[in-house]
Amino acid sequence: MPASANFLRARRTVFSIVLAGYVLSFFHRTAPAAIAGELQRAFDIPAAVLGTLAATYFYVYTLLQIPVGVLADTAGPRRLLAGGSLVAGIGSLAFALAPSWEMAAVGRTLVGVGVSVAFIAILKVSATWFEARRFATLNGITMFAGNLGAVVAGAPLAWVVTQASWRTVFVALAALSFAIAAATWWRVRDRPEMLGFAPVAPSPVPGAKLDWRAALVSVLANRATWPGFAVNVGVGGCFLAFAGLWAVPWLEHAYGYPRVVAAQHTSLLLLGVAFGAVAIGVVSDRLGNRRGVMRVCTFAFALSWLPWLLHAAWPLPATLAWFFLMGLLIPGFTLSWAIAKEVNRPEHSGIATSVANTGIFLGTGILQPLVGLAIDRGREAGELASAWSLGITILAGSAAIGALASLAVRERERAR
Repeated sequence: MPASANFLRARRTVFSIVLAGYVLSFFHRTAPAAIAGELQRAFDIPAAVLGTLAATYFYVYTLLQIPVGVLADTAGPRRLLAGGSLVAGIGSLAFALAPSWEMAAVGRTLVGVGVSVAFIAILKVSATWFEARRFATLNGITMFAGNLGAVVAGAPLAWVVTQASWRTVFVALAALSFAIAAATWWRVRDRPEMLGFAPVAPSPVPGAKLDWRAALVSVLANRATWPGFAVNVGVGGCFLAFAGLWAVPWLEHAYGYPRVVAAQHTSLLLLGVAFGAVAIGVVSDRLGNRRGVMRVCTFAFALSWLPWLLHAAWPLPATLAWFFLMGLLIPGFTLSWAIAKEVNRPEHSGIATSVANTGIFLGTGILQPLVGLAIDRGREAGELASAWSLGITILAGSAAIGALASLAVRERERAR
């Protein structure tokens, strides 16, 4: 078999295994929305505590993104994902078997630690195994697959927990995490050269070690790094706070939908994100324009919140269609990863993308409990409808801030 065919097969294998880890991480992000009621009943907790329980994943994810980026550039994605998947499996078991919400929070924290490596690992693999001109397209494919995992964590998971315990689901997820850890260690390699193939991306100088402190300072000191970070805080945080926890309870309250129907909305939103991510990545690569595509999508997404702010009394088909449309627009923020990579040195790609990625989980970690706090205070005051309106306003405001931040985004300015 020709060497090129061997290379393509090896590349597909490496990318597919790392992608599986990312799909699993996305399932974990959004699963609490589908089982919010079960979690509140199982642990007898109010909305604010539910928000904190869901957000523990995002707190630790946020704190670890920069260290993970450093490790991606030094230890490599193979060790990173194999170890992370083991930790995620242990966390899933702890979550499934937790007798109290505090122990569930410990389990969810461990899950956050474990899966925090998945996205940076796949970005690093994309940067070392594929040509630079395909980076945004690969990001789109990654987001497409990841959101399919999130779709499964929507309506399908809501149905499954009517037939079996949510605890059983997380035991199964633990087994899957352990399988991904084993496959990663066995088949994944950090660079093509490690399997005897020619390098695709610039190779490090033999024997040279990356000075991660200098690299981190270089990325953080580059002003072009930060606007994308701000876009991620606003738009990415809004997206995950809504789809990952509050969309289903809000639809149950505002429209009176049963949980399965409400979860169908989040599944359609995530399907929209999946298809939108591929389209936006391809369009961005073909136009050679990240910034313009990002601005159009983020501003359109911010405006898409207007019907919910105005309490639109729409029938079911219209709300389903609008959720799908919102999903198509959301992936504009994902271009921040390609921009972060391009405005920093190639050998700093892991650190640069991790800094940008931190914004998403910082925003989510703030918004999820903040909306929960608004709901609890409104319930205590007997004004639950107003409290939900405030929660939606908070999310819409976050989207608007992210869109405004896109105006400051620059691209293709290499750090010195």
